[in-house]
Amino acid sequence: MTHTRPNILWIVTTQWRAQATGYSGDPNARTPHLDSFASQSVNYAQAVTPHPFGPFARAAMLTGVPSPENGVRDYYDPLPAEARTVADELRTQGYATGFFGKWHLYERDRRADLVGPAHARIVVPPGRRGGFEFWEGFESGFLLNDPWLHGVRLPEPVQFPGYQSDVVCERAAGWMTDARPWFCVVSLEPPHPPYDAPVPPGGARRNPSGIALAGNVPRGGEIEATARRELAGYYAHIEATDRAIGRLLAAVRCDETVVVFTSVHGDLHGAHGLFRKGWPYEESVRVPLLVRTPGGTSAGGGTSSQALVSLIDLPAMTRRWASGGGFAPEAGANFQSISMPGAVRLPRQCDQAWRGARTRTRKLVLGANGMPWLCFDLERDPGEQSNLRDDPSRAGEMDALWRALHPALHSAPAA
Repeated sequence: MTHTRPNILWIVTTQWRAQATGYSGDPNARTPHLDSFASQSVNYAQAVTPHPFGPFARAAMLTGVPSPENGVRDYYDPLPAEARTVADELRTQGYATGFFGKWHLYERDRRADLVGPAHARIVVPPGRRGGFEFWEGFESGFLLNDPWLHGVRLPEPVQFPGYQSDVVCERAAGWMTDARPWFCVVSLEPPHPPYDAPVPPGGARRNPSGIALAGNVPRGGEIEATARRELAGYYAHIEATDRAIGRLLAAVRCDETVVVFTSVHGDLHGAHGLFRKGWPYEESVRVPLLVRTPGGTSAGGGTSSQALVSLIDLPAMTRRWASGGGFAPEAGANFQSISMPGAVRLPRQCDQAWRGARTRTRKLVLGANGMPWLCFDLERDPGEQSNLRDDPSRAGEMDALWRALHPALHSAPAA
């Protein structure tokens, strides 16, 4: 290695649920580059997002502090200027820090269209870029093709031709340097909707009739038809982004770099008759999380960890890597905390705040009123089709999870 501390690269996608990879066994997913990467990585098979909605999850992932405690209470809330991020901390350790792609943590016009140039061309000022020394990205806009970028080298937004994942990955690869250890976040929107957006040559939308649907997607009506139609585009964007990630990985010195691949949240895609994110179900909450350390397979790569990790753990893991604390998989906690700090008033999204506790085999979700809403046996019912909230035989399990959510109290409230 040219320096004693590793480079660290986070590749962060949007709406890519944990199930939607070839290495996880999804028959619809064509992800040869990620499959190869997984064979050299630790696969955190139980990984979750702390909040299955973009700004809440991004703020928690960068700060290591959950929402709303980090200052992001509403979908339109920006990350406070004074918030301290993992980039701030690594800069103090001498790391060069770079951010490329989707930010989604600055002020947005509530009246403007979510999809389009209005939000894509918002200029994020230097003091609101999360402490990153080099920054080149866009606020939001969901333009999967021909993205607008601005930042250190681009004081005003400039539109770049091409597929967003290709453009952002290529720009990031050009920044990486061996001059000193670096920490870089590459933040991609795909496979976020619009799912009918074009993909580059070499990929195409699937035939909806050939999509394999999970058992918890209702059959025979508009929900099935919509799920098939959207998933046909979703998997095309997954394939296209897998190719872009493959080219980025080829530019990284694997013997010097810790590489993380993940997503800020998933998507229901018709499961339980629902769509999009914000919901407490596995399709929304569970995310892919691969970590390849210098040495690849000789350093634990190609293994699966059942540790109960969350994206909120990434800053602490990254600090440990940067300080030479080792690369062994974390033991994890006894449960994962998941929540939606508030309802997001957008079509198809979850219409209430909730919080929950998840283990490898159980999940309890409390509604906005603090009372049990959902309870699942993930071991026997991975599709979460049987709500055990009112099952008296599960009272002990529910109480244990309720205590995890209320550590200062000694018993659950009366129903």
